[in-house]
Order: sequence, then structure tokens, then C-alpha cells
Amino acid sequence: MHSFARHFHSEAPKASATETKGLILNGGWRYDLGIWFIDTFVFRGQLRELRRKTANLARMQPGEQVLDVGCGTGTLAMEVQSRVGRAGRVAGVDPGTQQIARARRSAARRHVPIDFQIGMIEQLPFSDQSFDVVFSTLMMHHLPASLKRQGLAEIARVLKPGGRLVIADFKRKQERQAVRFHAGGSSMQDLAALVKEAGFEQVETEEMRLPRFSAFPGAGIVRAHKS
Repeated sequence: MHSFARHFHSEAPKASATETKGLILNGGWRYDLGIWFIDTFVFRGQLRELRRKTANLARMQPGEQVLDVGCGTGTLAMEVQSRVGRAGRVAGVDPGTQQIARARRSAARRHVPIDFQIGMIEQLPFSDQSFDVVFSTLMMHHLPASLKRQGLAEIARVLKPGGRLVIADFKRKQERQAVRFHAGGSSMQDLAALVKEAGFEQVETEEMRLPRFSAFPGAGIVRAHKS
């Protein structure tokens, strides 16, 4: 993991038992600046490409209801809002207070009606069957296996029947250097098995194809439908 990214892991506050057992990132605008720098000069745009591919795989339609779990500073959620339009609804949850504050400021500045909330994957603050699509991007590797199970059960609860789940995450094999900075990790096959265990169907996985000599650690995507 790049040293700048390590900074935000090390500076993140430890979660209490009443919050979340997953890792919390913070940093607000400093986080955004660091990620922009890494993606532009180290990863050569691969993070932007992963966000674009993740959004495309959900095949969103105008008017749909979409949730981004572990939304960070809201970059993906704002991309999603442009696709579902004013008739749709986009919400984002993240346990990082600075990340949510930054996301809210960015949405207000752009006049984008996104509902950003401080929240945990294991206790999503939404009613049953509220969303057509749920995203989780580059956050599952912050969770131990038991918390992944809890989170996927919550995602299944808030998804409508037939709703779509799209998870993008770093591949464990390429992330060995970063294991000590995370609460856990899963191969794409392990993650797909947990998704099936949570009751999802049509579970598919794919790996992001990278250019030669890329510094990007590699990522995979799991997509599925709620039965």
C-alpha cells in the first residue's frame, strides 16, 4: 500500500463496540487530495476506471433508488446521481465523520440531492426493501469475515426483490503488503461465497484488466441479484 494511503489507516480512530468493528478512514479533503495524487501519478487513472466500471455494471435506470455503503467522501455517489437523475434517489453511508462531512459539502456545492449519513454496514439506517441497487467499493477488505456476513445480510435486507449488488474490492493476492493495515481481506471467490450465503443469486465475478507494468494492486468485482 502506498505510504499516503497508510497515513489514513494509521490516523483513523479506533472504533468502539457501539460503533463498528471495521476499520474507519477519515481525512476529508486531505483524503481526496491524496487519492487524486495516487490515482493520477501512481495508478494512472485505474481508480477512476474502477469506479466507472462499477457504476456501469449496475445498469442503473433513471428514477432508481441507490445506496453506496462505505461511500467515503462521496465520489461514486455523485457519479451515480447523474445516472438516476432527479427522479431517483441516492444515499451514502460511512462511519468516518470527516468523510461524510466532506461528502455533504461537496454535494451542497454541486446542488446534488444526495442523502449522506454516518452509519455502519452492520446496521444500515434504512427500512427494508428501500433500494434497487447497492454498491460497496474498496471497503470490504477493511472488514473481518464475521462483519462481512453481517453487512451482506443488512444489504440484502435493504434491497428490493430483484435488486442488484455490485462489490468492487482489492484482490487479496496483490494486497499482501497491506494486510497488516486492514481488519481482514477476501479473495473474490471467498467474497462471492459470502454473497451467495447471504441469499443472493446470479453471482458473478470478474477481474479488472490492468495495463502492463501498472502499480495498481489489482481489483475484482462481484455482482449479484437479490432473490
